[in-house]
Amino acid sequence: MAHVELRQLRYFVAVAEELNFGRAAERLLIAGPSLSQQIKALERDLGVRLFDRDRRSVSLTSAGTALLPHVRALLERAEDLRVRAGRMSGSEPVRLGHVSWLPPHLTARTAAVAQLHIDPWVAPSHTQAARVADGSLDLAVCWVRTDDLEQHGLSARLLGADRLYAVAAGDDPSAVRARDTVVLLDDDTTSWSSWNTYAELLARDTGARLVRVAPGGTSGAAFFDHVRGSGRPVVNNPKGQNGVIPPGLIQRPVVSPEIFWTWSLVWRRSDTRPEVLAVVDALCHDVGDLGLGDAGTWIPDGDPYKR
Repeated sequence: MAHVELRQLRYFVAVAEELNFGRAAERLLIAGPSLSQQIKALERDLGVRLFDRDRRSVSLTSAGTALLPHVRALLERAEDLRVRAGRMSGSEPVRLGHVSWLPPHLTARTAAVAQLHIDPWVAPSHTQAARVADGSLDLAVCWVRTDDLEQHGLSARLLGADRLYAVAAGDDPSAVRARDTVVLLDDDTTSWSSWNTYAELLARDTGARLVRVAPGGTSGAAFFDHVRGSGRPVVNNPKGQNGVIPPGLIQRPVVSPEIFWTWSLVWRRSDTRPEVLAVVDALCHDVGDLGLGDAGTWIPDGDPYKR
């Protein structure tokens, strides 16, 4: 078997989690054609086909499904080896995980206080919070509720917030009331548990209509298909906030109330290492409250920044 690179294995995991080459390429910060070529090279080197793909969909083959947990375990062992080597050399970095957003100028803001390592495993908020709790990460940028912080023994500070908009068919850019929107619930409750919790609370508090969809239907091409088939604007989730809106669809601001998704920087309460706390201060010291307590805004009950 030819040489297989860890980089290619990380690419495989990203595509397996996204089931979309475009989104995986954005997440990995590489060009789509390059990602496709690397996956083909990996399949050739392993001697198995990992994905079935056509013009509209990507799915894991039986071989890809069987290999995925072993690849994840291998990448975790490789990361553990890197961390142990760092400890031996006296230059252990602060490990930061994230979901789909990182603040701008991240490394420039922390360079003077610590060596920062951005973990390559992009995972849902609840997964990243759990990884901080078990010591796999030192910090994570994720959405958490106060119950999550208590359960995992974590501290949190506000790092950012996304004002969520709706996507609708047509060309009307006017604002839409939250109660006149649709919010999608994903049947993949493992990957989308944080979003599903948020969506249920949003619908409860505003009167937005909840619609349950098949796994993966709350992002990417499947999300836009739901928008086209909906008689109402559909609230976009944070993963799609910076995505390109296809022709024939348009962004519409949500009002009454304006809805926000918060991003916390979390760390273990028991972790008092100066370099970890210095990174927290470097990233969060000038964030403020981002207007989350203003009249006409909404964040869910249990959010650490709910006033």
